[in-house]
Amino acid sequence: MITTSVISTIREHVNAWRQKGETVAFVPTMGNLHRGHIALVEQARKRADHVVVSIFVNPMQFGPNEDLDGYPRTLAQDSDKLIAAEVELLFTPTPDIIYPKGLTQQTFIEVPDIGDELCGTSRPGHFRGVATIVAKLFNIVQPDIALFGRKDFQQLMIIKTMVEDLSMPINVIGIDTIREESGLAMSSRNDYLTAEEKQKAATLRRAIETIIDAIQQGGETPKTIEKATEMLINAGFTPDYLELRNAHTLRKASATDNDLVVIAAAYLGKARLIDNQCFSRQRG
Repeated sequence: MITTSVISTIREHVNAWRQKGETVAFVPTMGNLHRGHIALVEQARKRADHVVVSIFVNPMQFGPNEDLDGYPRTLAQDSDKLIAAEVELLFTPTPDIIYPKGLTQQTFIEVPDIGDELCGTSRPGHFRGVATIVAKLFNIVQPDIALFGRKDFQQLMIIKTMVEDLSMPINVIGIDTIREESGLAMSSRNDYLTAEEKQKAATLRRAIETIIDAIQQGGETPKTIEKATEMLINAGFTPDYLELRNAHTLRKASATDNDLVVIAAAYLGKARLIDNQCFSRQRG
């Protein structure tokens, strides 16, 4: 595996592959890789001739009181995992390379409406940072396809919207969430959980399933969400949001919507956990 922080080196390798008529898949990450990331790489290998992975902890998507400085950085271990997964090219830029003029002078991208709710409300500026870094990485790597986990459902929708709006010739593919045996969605931030908190953390998944089961049985949505929120609080969570949305637009679900997603974020100790589940409403 070739590891580089140099943009021109990435482009040289990708251009050489393209001259042979070969395809390129891209998996952008912030490192501290787990089985969910490796699942993305495995899917990428199935769908393209070559796989490029990036590791970059993006300062633009962190708020002033968030965990930028403490975010786990495990490049040596990550490299070993990517070599084992047969990744050919790893891009490891620094903030100076990505943002040479600094964050305040950087041209940025915002996706309106869909980026302003849910995590966008809780983390102002977060999705501006996400859209900007993904657009920059797409321009550097210029892949045919890019793969993201569906755990970050809102992020996936924002990236797909950006690609469509800006006419980027990239196929963005969402891959199913990889979970631990308890049902907890795998996340780099799970490392923040204590052993006791990790046992409780799967309650977030169960709360989502409770809402889906109740709606499928004709339950009233507000009461169902209230019950699930109480479940989280009783388990020690501080809920951020727990909502039923249209799975295609992410707008608040109406009684006529059939394709739905329950989407949630909640704090447990030092960790902010997110999860979601798409489903179709059963009609009698």
